[in-house]
Amino acid sequence: MATKPKTHKATAKRYRLTPTGKVLRMRVGRSHLRRKKAKRTRRLFDQPQPVAPGMARRIRRALPHA
Repeated sequence: MATKPKTHKATAKRYRLTPTGKVLRMRVGRSHLRRKKAKRTRRLFDQPQPVAPGMARRIRRALPHA
């Protein structure tokens, strides 16, 4: 019997899979020196961003049960 594929826990904490299969990530630089950033920039930090297709394939492989 083959071994079960394991979830890569560090990847699971950083990325999220949508029901349609897209991989989402949060923007970098969210918390450090946030007060002096523009209001529009701070607002954009709160929206998840889609991951590039090549990277998404690797992430999906690391999250077999997501």
